[in-house]
Amino acid sequence: MFGLDYTARHRSMLRAVAQGRAQLTSCGHPELCVDGLWCDQTAAGELVRNGLVRPARQATVGALVPALLTAAGATILATLGQGAQAV
Repeated sequence: MFGLDYTARHRSMLRAVAQGRAQLTSCGHPELCVDGLWCDQTAAGELVRNGLVRPARQATVGALVPALLTAAGATILATLGQGAQAV
């Protein structure tokens, strides 16, 4: 996906990850939780598959771990006008 393919939903999810408000499940089909609420599974999977978001650490299957913005995710977010720092 290129920057123009991302929706407002993707951008909001990236912002939440950058702000430290998101967690990912540790499994083959990652799910993203922001502020205790589950996000769109398709959009979350796209962010992970495209290397924009990653789990902070390895964990047992199904465990929630902090989500981190990658350098690529920070670049996309900055391109979309919402600067952030990658971890």
